[in-house]
Amino acid sequence: MIPHAIVGTAGHIDHGKTALIKALTGQDTDRLKEEKERGISIDLGFAHLDLDDGRRVGIVDVPGHERFIRNMLAGAHGIDLALLVVAADDGVMPQTEEHVDILHLLGTRSAVVAMTKIDLVDAARIEAVREEIGTLLAWTMLEGAPIVPVSSATGAGLAALRAAIQARLTSLTRTEGPAWFRLPIDRAFVLHGHGLVVTGTAIAGTVREGETLRIVPGGELTRVRSVHVHNQAVREAYAGQRVALNLGGIGRPSVARGHIACSPALDRTTDRFDAWVEIRPGPRHAIASHDRVRVFVGTAEVLAKLIVLDSRSELGPGDAGFAQLALREPIAALRGDRFVLRDETSQRTIGGGEVVQPFAGRRRRNDPATLSGLAVLRAADTDAAVVDAVIALESAATLAPDFLMQAAHFTPERLQALLTSEMRVVALPNADTVEAVTSREKWDGLRAAAIAAVADFHRAQPRTPGIEMESVRSAVAPAVSAKVFRAVIDRLVAEKSLVRQESVLHLPSHHVALADADRELATRLTAVLGDAGWTPPDVAHLATTLAVPRPRVLGVLQHLEREGQVYRVAPDLYYAAAALERARAVIRDHCGAHPHITAATFRDLLNASRKFAIALLDYFDRTGFTLRVGDARKLRR
Repeated sequence: MIPHAIVGTAGHIDHGKTALIKALTGQDTDRLKEEKERGISIDLGFAHLDLDDGRRVGIVDVPGHERFIRNMLAGAHGIDLALLVVAADDGVMPQTEEHVDILHLLGTRSAVVAMTKIDLVDAARIEAVREEIGTLLAWTMLEGAPIVPVSSATGAGLAALRAAIQARLTSLTRTEGPAWFRLPIDRAFVLHGHGLVVTGTAIAGTVREGETLRIVPGGELTRVRSVHVHNQAVREAYAGQRVALNLGGIGRPSVARGHIACSPALDRTTDRFDAWVEIRPGPRHAIASHDRVRVFVGTAEVLAKLIVLDSRSELGPGDAGFAQLALREPIAALRGDRFVLRDETSQRTIGGGEVVQPFAGRRRRNDPATLSGLAVLRAADTDAAVVDAVIALESAATLAPDFLMQAAHFTPERLQALLTSEMRVVALPNADTVEAVTSREKWDGLRAAAIAAVADFHRAQPRTPGIEMESVRSAVAPAVSAKVFRAVIDRLVAEKSLVRQESVLHLPSHHVALADADRELATRLTAVLGDAGWTPPDVAHLATTLAVPRPRVLGVLQHLEREGQVYRVAPDLYYAAAALERARAVIRDHCGAHPHITAATFRDLLNASRKFAIALLDYFDRTGFTLRVGDARKLRR
C-alpha cells in the first residue's frame, strides 16, 4: 500500500467523468466560467477523495474532448490509478480508445472502470458494454481492471465503486527510496497578496517549506514560501500528492505549464534522448525515421524528430524498438520517464515509450554497440548495472559525477553508496574525493594504456628520468580533462603502478644510469653543494663555475634529487641533503624552546642572507614541516 496516490479520470466527452467525481466527493472540478457555461470540461480539474482507511487521495479530472487532449496529457502523467469512465448508453467511443492508449503508454498499471449512466439502459446493454470494455483493455496494462456499473444521478453503484478504488489503491506499491523532488507544473498563476503559485502532481521526492527549488528549463532558483496539499497548508509534501507551492524570488513569465519545479541538483535539460518507442496498433500509417512528431513528457509538449536506431526505415503499427528523439526545444527528463507521441499536427496519438538515456549524443544508426548498450540499460535492475550501462554507452573514458547522477537518475547518497561498495564502478581518485567515475572495464583499459605509454617512453629514451604527465594524457586520453587525468595518475601512484615527481611520470622499476662523464659531474656537484652548506650557488652559477652547459647540470641535479642526495628548495636552488637536515634541526631546536621562529631569527641562526632563509622556510612550509602564522613559523603537530 502506498501512503499517497493520485486517481486520474479518463474517457470520452459527455460520459460523465465530472459528474461522477462530484457524486463521489461532493466537489465540482469544473472551475472555469466557460466550462460551466458549455457543460464540458476544458482544462484539468482537481478534487480529493477520503477513503475508509483514512487516506486522502488526490483526483485529477481530465477533459474528454479531442480538442483538449493536450490538457488531458498534462494531467495524466502522475496517475497511480486510472478511473476510466465509459457511458453505458454510448459504449466505447474514439476518445475512450485514445485515452486508454495514453494510459497504457504512460505506464499506468492499475485501473477501475466506471460504467456510468446505467439508469438509462437495460441489463442486456450493460453486459454488451462490459464486453466492449474487456476487448478494449485486452493487451494493455489495464487488462483485467474491475468494471463497476454506476449512476451518478441515482447513486447506484457508488459504494461499490469507492470500495473498488480503495482495493486497487491498497494493492499498489511504489519504490520509496532517496529521490530528487520533481513537480511537473500544470498551472502557474499569481495569487493576490501571495505572489506566484504553481501546482502539479509530485512524481518523486519530498518538498518542505523554506527549501530552495530549481525551475527547469531555465534554471532559476526559487524559495518555497508555503506548501499546500488539498487546499490545506502543510510543512511537507510527498510523491503521489497534488501539491501547490507559493514560490518567492521568481516571476510569472519564467514559469508555465511544461516546466518542472525540482531539487536544485537537477540542472540539466535535454534536447536529444534515447528511448524505447512503442507504436500503438491504431495509427493507419507507419512512422518513418526522421518524421516529425509531438512529444509529451510530464506537462511539457515539444516538436521533435524521431530517428529509428536499428536497421528499419520506419516503425509500423504495433512495432517497437529503440529510437532517438531530437527535440526542437530543451525539456527536463530523466531515465525511466514515460512519454506520449502524437503526430506533428497533434491530431492523433501514435505511440509513446520510456526514456532510456536522457542526455544522448548523436548516434550511428544500426550500431550493434549502441543497440546492445541501450538494451542493457533498459533492463538493468541493480544500481551497479545501471551505472555500468550508462558509462558503457558514453564514448568518454570517464564521466563527471553530476552528469552520471542525472543520467542514471541517482541521488548523491545513492551514488556514494555504490562507489564505496561496488567493485564494478571506479571512483577517481577514490570514493572519498570523487573527480570522475568510470567502469571497471574502462578503468582497466585506461590504466593499461597509461602504464604502456610510460613504458614506451622509457624504451625510447632510457636515459631520461620520465615523461611529462600531459604528454601521457595527450597520447592515451585526450578527451579527459587535465584535472580528471591527474586523478587517474593519483590512483596509479597510490597503487604503486607509477611514480610521479611533480609533473614527470616513470615506472617504479625505471632508474637512469648516468654516463661516466655525468657520474664525474655528479661527484663534483655534490662536493660543491656540500661545501656551500646553507648558502649554495644556484644552477646558473654551478654551470658557470663547473664550465658545464646548464641543461646538463640540471639533468644531473634531478638525478641526484631522485636518489635523495640533494633537494630542490626553489626553482633554481638545490641543497645538499645533509645541509637541509641541519637546517631542519635548527628550526626544531629553536621551536622546542620558543613558540615560533621568525625569518630574521632563522637567518641569524644560519648566518646566511634573507634570500636563503626565506627559500628554506617556504620549502618547509610546502612540505608540511612548518606552518606559517603571520610573519612567523611554527612546527606542524
